[in-house]
Amino acid sequence: MRRAPLIAAFVGLTLLSACSSEKPPEPEASPTAQASTAPVPAGAPVILAFGDSLYAGYNLKPGEGYPPRLEAALNAGGTAARVINAGVSGDTTAAALQRLAFTLDNQPVKPALALVGLGGNDMLRGLPPEETRANLDAILTEFDNRGIPVVLTGMLAAPNLGADYAARFNPIWPDMAKKHKAGLVPFFLEPVIGNRALMLGDNIHPNAEGVNRIVSATQVQVTDALNKAVEAGK
Repeated sequence: MRRAPLIAAFVGLTLLSACSSEKPPEPEASPTAQASTAPVPAGAPVILAFGDSLYAGYNLKPGEGYPPRLEAALNAGGTAARVINAGVSGDTTAAALQRLAFTLDNQPVKPALALVGLGGNDMLRGLPPEETRANLDAILTEFDNRGIPVVLTGMLAAPNLGADYAARFNPIWPDMAKKHKAGLVPFFLEPVIGNRALMLGDNIHPNAEGVNRIVSATQVQVTDALNKAVEAGK
């Protein structure tokens, strides 16, 4: 099994700025937490959050994951939206590609926008970046064919995997965003990486407050992309 050492490699990324013996500071309360119960207006446009455990809400309580917290923040901020959680923990880009058509075919309402957050498990398993690139390309092509705009939430390779792997892996997201005219969050975990107070014990997934920080960092971009998509669909 290669998964354990590769997870350890990714943990190395999270510990780059957190390897002191000092107790981590307690995170300040995020405004996002105050919006956790914001109602969704009837007929609100749908955002499909299609990804892996970072969307699925791994080891979080119901309502604490990225899709429900994003939905609450958008509505509290005056942007009507219903965010559908289509995250599956452990999904590689290949597994996600296999379920994509079924997922889209079974949406009661066509999504106005999709968020695509995949690739972390490919990296943790040491899969060839060329496979990740091809799968993401196919996923985005499917969204293109269905007329659903996308915001990509990107991933970076753990430094322990080496400069060659990073040089092949890290450019995938900006390249795909450019090719498919998608929005791009360059590194989804940027607001929490290296801060143990914002991470679960595995140092890979954000805790509830970490999710709030990620929502705060991405809310404006998602809002802009959704408004643009809704306007274009009129």
